[in-house]
Amino acid sequence: MYIMYNRVWIPDNEEVWQSAEITKNYRTGDHVLHLLLEDGTELNYPVDPAPLPPLRNPDILVGENDLTALSYLHEPAVLHNLKVRFVESKLIYTYSGIILVAMNPYKQLPIYGDAIIHAYSGQNMGDMDPHIFAVAEEAYKQMARNNRNQSVIVSGESGAGKTVSARYAMRYFATVSKSNSNAHVEDKVLASNPITEAVGNAKTTRNDNSSRFGKYTEISFDQRHQIIGANMRTYLLEKSRVVFQSENERNYHIFYQLCASALQPEFKHLKLGHAEEFNYTRMGGNTVIEGVDDRVDMMETQKTFTLLGLKEDFQMDVFKILAAILHLGNVQMTAVGDEKSSVSLEDKHLNIFCELLDLDNDKVAQWLCHRKIITASETVIKPMTKLQALNARDALAKKIYSHLFDFIVERINKALHFSGKQHTFIGVLDIYGFETFDVNSFEQFCINYANEKLQQQFNLHVFKLEQEEYMKEDIPWTLIDFYDNQPVIDLIEAKMGILELLDEECLLPQGTDENWLQKLYNNYINKNPFFQKPKMSNTSFIIQHFADKVEYKSEGFLEKNRDTVYEVLIDILRNSKFHLCADFFQDHPVPISPFRSTITVKSAKTVVKPPNKQFRTTVGSKFRSSLYLLMETLNATTPHYVRCIKPNDEKLPFEFDSKRVVQQLRACGVLETIRISAQSYPSRWTYIEFFSRYSILMTQHELSLSDKKKICKTVLQRLIQDPNQYQFGRTKIFFRAGQVAYLEKLRSDKLRQACIVIQKNVRSWHQRKKFLRIKQAAVTIQQYFHGQRAVRQAITATALKQAWAAIIIQKYCRGYIVRKLCQLIRVAAITIQAYVRGFLARKKFQKMLKEHKAVILQKYARAWLARRRFQNIRRFVLNIQLSYRVQRLQKKLEDQNKENHGLLERLTHLASTHGNDLDTIQKLELELEKLATQKRTSEEKGKKYKEDTEQKLSKLEKQNAELQEQKTFLEQKLQEETKEMKGTIRKQIKVIVILEKKFQNEKQDYEKEIESLKGEIKTLREEKIKLQDQIQEEHIIQDDLKLEVGQLKKQAKMIPELQKEIELLQTQKMDVEKQVQSQKREMREKVSEVAKQFIESYDVEAVRSRLSIEDLEHLNEDGELWFAYEGLKKATRVLESQFQSQKENYEKEIEALNFKVVHLSQEIIHLQKLFREENDINDSIRLEVSRLTSENMMIPDFKQRISELQKQKMDLEQRLQEQAAKTKGKEPTWGLSYQQVQRAWGPPYEHIGATGRTLSSPLPAGRGQSGTLLVHLLLTANETHVPAVPKEYIGMMEYRKEDEARIIKNLILDLKPRGVVVNMIPGLPAYILFMCVRYADYLNDGDMLKSFMSITTNGIKQVIKEHAEDFEILSFWLSNTYHFLNCLKQYSGEEEFMKQNTPRQNMNCLKHFDLSEYRQILSDLAIRIYHQFILVMEKNIQPMIVPGMLEHESLQGISGMKPTGFRKRSSSIDDTDTYTMTSILQQLSYFYSTMCQNGLDTELLKQAVKQLFFLIGAVTLNSLFLRKDMCSCRKGMQIRCNISYLEEWLKEKNLQSSSAKETLEPLSQAAWLLQVKKITDDDAKEIYEHCTSLSAVQIVKILNSYTPIDDFEKRVSPSFVRKVQAMLNNREDIPQLMLDTKYLFQVTFPYTPSPHALEIIQIPSSFKLGFLTRV
Repeated sequence: MYIMYNRVWIPDNEEVWQSAEITKNYRTGDHVLHLLLEDGTELNYPVDPAPLPPLRNPDILVGENDLTALSYLHEPAVLHNLKVRFVESKLIYTYSGIILVAMNPYKQLPIYGDAIIHAYSGQNMGDMDPHIFAVAEEAYKQMARNNRNQSVIVSGESGAGKTVSARYAMRYFATVSKSNSNAHVEDKVLASNPITEAVGNAKTTRNDNSSRFGKYTEISFDQRHQIIGANMRTYLLEKSRVVFQSENERNYHIFYQLCASALQPEFKHLKLGHAEEFNYTRMGGNTVIEGVDDRVDMMETQKTFTLLGLKEDFQMDVFKILAAILHLGNVQMTAVGDEKSSVSLEDKHLNIFCELLDLDNDKVAQWLCHRKIITASETVIKPMTKLQALNARDALAKKIYSHLFDFIVERINKALHFSGKQHTFIGVLDIYGFETFDVNSFEQFCINYANEKLQQQFNLHVFKLEQEEYMKEDIPWTLIDFYDNQPVIDLIEAKMGILELLDEECLLPQGTDENWLQKLYNNYINKNPFFQKPKMSNTSFIIQHFADKVEYKSEGFLEKNRDTVYEVLIDILRNSKFHLCADFFQDHPVPISPFRSTITVKSAKTVVKPPNKQFRTTVGSKFRSSLYLLMETLNATTPHYVRCIKPNDEKLPFEFDSKRVVQQLRACGVLETIRISAQSYPSRWTYIEFFSRYSILMTQHELSLSDKKKICKTVLQRLIQDPNQYQFGRTKIFFRAGQVAYLEKLRSDKLRQACIVIQKNVRSWHQRKKFLRIKQAAVTIQQYFHGQRAVRQAITATALKQAWAAIIIQKYCRGYIVRKLCQLIRVAAITIQAYVRGFLARKKFQKMLKEHKAVILQKYARAWLARRRFQNIRRFVLNIQLSYRVQRLQKKLEDQNKENHGLLERLTHLASTHGNDLDTIQKLELELEKLATQKRTSEEKGKKYKEDTEQKLSKLEKQNAELQEQKTFLEQKLQEETKEMKGTIRKQIKVIVILEKKFQNEKQDYEKEIESLKGEIKTLREEKIKLQDQIQEEHIIQDDLKLEVGQLKKQAKMIPELQKEIELLQTQKMDVEKQVQSQKREMREKVSEVAKQFIESYDVEAVRSRLSIEDLEHLNEDGELWFAYEGLKKATRVLESQFQSQKENYEKEIEALNFKVVHLSQEIIHLQKLFREENDINDSIRLEVSRLTSENMMIPDFKQRISELQKQKMDLEQRLQEQAAKTKGKEPTWGLSYQQVQRAWGPPYEHIGATGRTLSSPLPAGRGQSGTLLVHLLLTANETHVPAVPKEYIGMMEYRKEDEARIIKNLILDLKPRGVVVNMIPGLPAYILFMCVRYADYLNDGDMLKSFMSITTNGIKQVIKEHAEDFEILSFWLSNTYHFLNCLKQYSGEEEFMKQNTPRQNMNCLKHFDLSEYRQILSDLAIRIYHQFILVMEKNIQPMIVPGMLEHESLQGISGMKPTGFRKRSSSIDDTDTYTMTSILQQLSYFYSTMCQNGLDTELLKQAVKQLFFLIGAVTLNSLFLRKDMCSCRKGMQIRCNISYLEEWLKEKNLQSSSAKETLEPLSQAAWLLQVKKITDDDAKEIYEHCTSLSAVQIVKILNSYTPIDDFEKRVSPSFVRKVQAMLNNREDIPQLMLDTKYLFQVTFPYTPSPHALEIIQIPSSFKLGFLTRV
């Protein structure tokens, strides 16, 4: 591999590693390697004693998402890959196997919005670019799929971005698992971060927001995988920061936030000032962080406290303790000699400290400068020096803050407590990384100890995953040597380890750091290889950690481990009257947290149990216990690792310091993962990826095989001779290091050879085309030259004269021949014309003669037939008139019966209401009696209660007098004993004050009770007055009722008069029936006479005498006259049978009407009896009189209707008499025309003219058709002998109010859209619903209309709710709701909606109600359905978009896969089930056809298609932004091809005007950007001018993510990106990377009037709406 032109990595002092190219092939045994550096310097690199330098990966593999995808896995390759991604591509995340490496960009990036979260949600970890959201999604998915707890371990040194990464992971969990409840648990979990950052984060030299504690947040989920709560554990808070900060560092943020808000009214009692006024906040020299407003942060902290349910009282208690710590730091210690110190009682800050914590000033001042030493025999109080006093003060401040921090965390956990059972959890560990400074103390020792434990757990997990991968793929497992740091852990925590020796030294009263260090030297020097003594120091020791050697300074170890505060100061705080401060120091057992996981997992190593209680109180032992619990939790979960890297110490954006990065890579275990992977088979390809990438190396015979797996094996065995360099797994091929680079070299060589062949042939073709073009030009020139020379040689004067003479001779000869031929043809043509014209003239004359004779014959025949036809029709019209009049009389009788029945119902209703009135009055009397009794009892109770209260008052006054006597007695006694008991005066005063307070409180309580009693008495009096008023009102109502009953009696007397009128109507009805029967008899007689006359008038002989023999033969050549006669007989028989049946029907109906009349008369008699009884009943009808009187007001209306009926009856009788006179006294007028009959009988007979050819149609010409016409007339008369009255529908559906529920159930809830009948008329249910609305409007029934509209909208809402995921149902009801809305507009009667209506449609407009409010309700409902409809379509098509638009190869063979590393996208060989572009087009076609079938309006359909195309473009573009592997030239060609398919689909469906194509413009421009050249300034200008639909951020993202697939493609240089970015700076667009896939275009519902007439709409039987009637 070390051959010419290959590249290697050599060490470099500045950049750690430097690239160089081999200029001469290396042979075994050579001492030097000839190299050429990148700056052009030649170098002879010695390799004889030293190993060969590591090889560099091909450029095609550089910049990969996963470091394990590199062919050569070593430190320089990892470092270079990270640098290319971070500096050139501006990508901060990279996978390294199971680790996510996160570089801190020191700049806000637009890659954490909700759109990014939704893009990563549901995706496999290798599908998208590396991201913290991808790790969080993997953890969430594994938890949901395997029901196993997960952990996300975020580590790194200060300033690397651990806190931000953990915060984003928690935000992802809160977003994707958001529940529908109102508890807002997710917001509370996120709200805990600002609080813990305020009290636990501070500015350091490395980080402005450095976490000074470790945190493990356990987010709990229920069985639906939704957040139900959380719990937080903290580790090793840096308490020393409270009292000391280095230069350019700050204390915890909360102190500065308090000082910045000191002038706020709610904080004035804390007596704070600027941060520079306090010792504990000004030590670092700078109290402000650039770009941070502490006052705003304080408001945010208070807001999050409130969000967690921690009220203002709690917040103010916390702020009081924090303010007290600041004032404590300003307490001045004064030295008194060398051995003593003192604190002034007048010290301002001391007084404020004691005031805030409610402490005794004297005691605090005394014990800050003294300490108590307790021995077996005595207690000694010893003064402290100034330094000791300052240390005691600082220790007290640290202790208070530590307790406050723990208390805040405990309250946060309580706020995040959940009531349900935890199903699973995901833990997020934000813990300090490996630390090494110039001076390392106890804190760094504990931090590095924790990182040793985490590194061990990490190594074991990586080893386990490697083993599982090999076993899953059936690869022989070989033992891999990996670094085990158990010896270092044993050095720290084992028996007689460093921590145990430290705790042992802390137990000794005279223990010192020097003695402890000496013990370490004695136990470990030259005995443990991981422990060393510095050569130049006797106060330090060195430990060889997994990352590096660290030198620890022993000074302060014992003090920090003890963490002691003098007991006397603790007692003072314990006795504080400020409850929160006192609770901090109470001796109560620590409660077991309810959030603690029920994990019973054995630790990897036996836990060393502490021997006694004192030993457990040290900081080291506490930290070790919490660390064991943490490791137990992590071992019981599936871990996911995030390693945060700090790229430089200057906090510059996208600056890469190779030395600092390599140091952190070694410390965080990334290189260890690489080393473990490199020892076995680091490169792993699926068979599909290998086949796609290296198919160019396969022969035709190999490609002809059907099994791709077998092809891959055959090719590898041919290309790589050593079988130990690869292994075949079940789904993957495993390669050793360097083999992929070798295959890439073979591939590039093959492509290079192919390119040479293509270039050769193209150049040959180009040159040949050029040669042929030159040759053709030469031949053309020669041709013209030769022709010119031949012409000059051939043309002479003699030749020209001879040629001219020959031409003249030819002219005259040809003219003579042509003239002779023309004359001959002309004579022949004239002769033929003469004979032909004579023949035609004779033929025409014969034809005219025959036609003239035929016309004469036809004239006589037609005259005779016309007379007979008119006589028949006139008789037929008279019969129709009689039947129509009879039917109209019957209809009038039916209407009169209906009105009588309505009167009966009114009377029965009055009777029923009378009985109800009696009951209601009796109930009212009972209620009055009850109220009277209650009033008496309440008055008695009030008197008793008043007496009791007076007695209590007298007792209280006595007690008061006794207390006053006691008070005077105590005062005298106190005055006498003042001289003897000076020390006890204060206590007695306090007792008296307490007694006085008690007395005052009791007095106030009694006064309140008296006032409440007075109030009750007052309310009782008011109730009494109200009852009296009610009784008076009832008396008035009774008087009014009596008057109204009298009026009702008078009106009831009118009922007999109504009865008489009804009897008169019955008699008149009988007379009419008799007249009808007599007219029927006359009509039957007339019909028989007409038939006889017709038969007698048919004189066959007379007709024959007028017709010739030929006419008779033609007239009856088919027996037509006999057929006519038979038809006439049939017509007469049918007329007689139908008149007989009608007679029987009329007789039955008359009998039924007589029965109804008798029944009505009986009911009227019964009602009269009821009214007589009502006159004698008591005043029971009072409450319903108003309703009865209103109904009685309708009696005049009834009278008016009866008079109208009488008038109509008189009109009918007159018309009947007139018609009877006409039929008897007048003979038939044979000259009567059809138009006169039509004018006489009006519109009901207009349809006769449309029944066929009758009076107005002309007779057919030709022979033998007169008999056929006669038969036709008789048959039409037979068909329409007694026509029914024509039904004229008016576009309404009659229904009853109780049938509304059935209508909604059958028409909305149970209706299936796929019914064939439904699709006959689009929107048929909507039309039926509107016809019902018209019926309610026609009745002028507002309640009925309101009820129907409400139940209709609720029914549509219900069916949408029940079928919220059914696309067909949603499409169907969107269409019907839209049609229903249009009907309400079209028939509203408003001018703007009536312009396109037909006159008949305008007649059908609503008459009585304005439904504009319901139109708005329906419009809102339609918008709601449309949005749900769009969501369902998006949900169905979204899984297809990325596989179809991005991943599928629409253009086969142009893309080549690259290795994807550990995070494989697919482990399947068969990819036939994946979605393709065809799947998307089929889904779109399904949507389109369904919408068309359901009759969705074209404009709505276009809007829906536009929304779908926007989603396709947005999802594809968002995925492109987040997938660096897709940003290539070939993928751009694929995308352009897929866009063209979508455009063709639009054209095929005629949807070009839907603006859907425009929504794909950003995606189209992105595809163009991937394909266009990106090198020169002109290219940059072209990109700037063309990419107008992409934002500057999006363009730069695509350019940075551009990834070549082959060596022939070039990366986009950073300078070119900067040029484009400079041009784009002038744009004023939104700096947003992702498109909002949830964006919905505003929907508009255009008004489209319906072309369907309501009158023609019929209800199919499948609707099961037989109870509806068309009106």
